[in-house]
Amino acid sequence: MSCMKVKSLFFDFDGVIADSVSCKTAAFREIYLPFGEDVASRVVEHHLNNGGVSRFEKFVHYHTKFLGKSISKKELAALCKTFSNLVLDKVSESNETHGFTAFIQEHGDKFNKWIITGTPTAEMNEILKRRQIHNLFVGVYGSPEKKSFWTEQIIDKHNLKRDEIVFLGDAKADYEAAKNARVKFILHRSDASGKFFDDKQCTEIDNFNSLWNLLKDLS
Repeated sequence: MSCMKVKSLFFDFDGVIADSVSCKTAAFREIYLPFGEDVASRVVEHHLNNGGVSRFEKFVHYHTKFLGKSISKKELAALCKTFSNLVLDKVSESNETHGFTAFIQEHGDKFNKWIITGTPTAEMNEILKRRQIHNLFVGVYGSPEKKSFWTEQIIDKHNLKRDEIVFLGDAKADYEAAKNARVKFILHRSDASGKFFDDKQCTEIDNFNSLWNLLKDLS
C-alpha cells in the first residue's frame, strides 16, 4: 500500500512472536535452584525485570552478584549449553502469541521483517526452522551482540529510513534499542516486561489483532 509509511518491522521473539518467556524463566530457576531457594528466586526476579538481555550476560551477573563467584569462559559455555538443552524443545513448541499468524498471512508481505533477539543466533534459527517460519524474515540477529548493536547494523546495511521502522518488543532491552536508534517502538506486554514500563508512555498491544490499525495510524 502506497499510503503505508511503516515499511520495516523489527521483532523480538520470546513474548512477542511466541509465548515462551516462561520456558526461559523455568530454565534459569532449575539451574540456580541447587544454590538455594533464595538465590533461585533472585535469579528469576532479575531475569523477568531484564528481558531481552542475553543469557551470557545474565550468567555472569548471577555468578558474580548472587553467588560471589567468578566464572570462566569454559564454565560460561557449559552453562549456556545446559540452558539451550533445557529450552530448545520447549520454546520451539510453545504457543504463538495471539494473532501473529493471522497478521502475517494478511499483512506480512507489506513489510520487510527482521528478528532481533537475546537468544543466540544459531539457536534462534533452529527454533524458527522447527516452527516453519524462518522464511518470513530478511534476517535473524541474536546474542552475544546486544540488540542496540544489531538495530544499527540492520539500518546501515539495508539503508533503512528510521521513520519507516517499528520495533515490536516486550522488554527494556527492546525499548532501549529502539530509543537509541530513534525508531518507533510498540510494546507487546509479556512476563518479561517487568516493572520497567510502569512509568513509560508506550504504544501498546496485547495481541496482533490490533497491530495493523496501529501501523496505519503511524503512517
